[in-house]
Amino acid sequence: MDDLVNSETRVVVQGITGSMGSRHTETMLEYGTRIVAGVRPGAEGQEVHGVPVYNTVKTAVEKHDANTSILFVPPTAVKQGAIEAITAGIKLLVLVSEHIPIQDTMELLEHARMHGARIIGPNTAGMIAPWERCKIGFVPNKYFIPGPISAATRSGTLMYEIISRITLLGIGQSICVGAGGDSIVGTRFAELLKIYEKDPKTELSILIGEVGGTQEEEAAALVKSGAVVKPVLAYIAGRSAPKGKRMGHAGALISGDTGTMESKLRAFADAEVPVAKTPEELIQMVNAKLRR
Repeated sequence: MDDLVNSETRVVVQGITGSMGSRHTETMLEYGTRIVAGVRPGAEGQEVHGVPVYNTVKTAVEKHDANTSILFVPPTAVKQGAIEAITAGIKLLVLVSEHIPIQDTMELLEHARMHGARIIGPNTAGMIAPWERCKIGFVPNKYFIPGPISAATRSGTLMYEIISRITLLGIGQSICVGAGGDSIVGTRFAELLKIYEKDPKTELSILIGEVGGTQEEEAAALVKSGAVVKPVLAYIAGRSAPKGKRMGHAGALISGDTGTMESKLRAFADAEVPVAKTPEELIQMVNAKLRR
């Protein structure tokens, strides 16, 4: 998966000395992720799990040729930290924080666009590429094995649940990405499908969506256009969600006739993308598709 991460991806952890940053740095290292540096202003010279810490991302990039960053920082500090990383030359950023101000997200996404950088999130569990032994985030290692499925999800919890049960069938994954649960995210379903389409290890893509927003409709339109020819399966959480009420994620908000379950099901039907009614049905559909 050269378009996102691979075994040579060189990661810097911003906020590495905090409890979350330190804990997940350890699990990422255990999985095989190449974490080359950490950043925490005022902590230069320290080490966390053997990873050297610097005051700035610029220094981490200059000394270790880092190209990817994950930020374990408070939501109000994400914009500053992300812009610092992008300006230093980082090309892929994973933003795990929830409740980032929308204006901050919009500004940093524009900064990323101007510098040719990609953002995953905000409000994401991150991503994992089992073939490459690379994990950037806090998805549980034990649920993922190498295989032919690629997944995009708006809910980290649903990804763990569904993928773990697919893994129990002996079916593994090429890459799984949490697009993020916020209303505005950097890399959306349609863009991830384009990446999976080019991945030689991906035979089947699954979309784990939810009510609210238009990511599912955009993905369906892409499939319908013929730009994606590998099979796609979907599950959408929130069939009984009332209109106008946010259900968990900031992005799970139905407004008018957009983002409704009906509009998503209609879009997928038009694109001839099968949609499971339950997670269990999606698992059965995956098994049937790959066991032919």
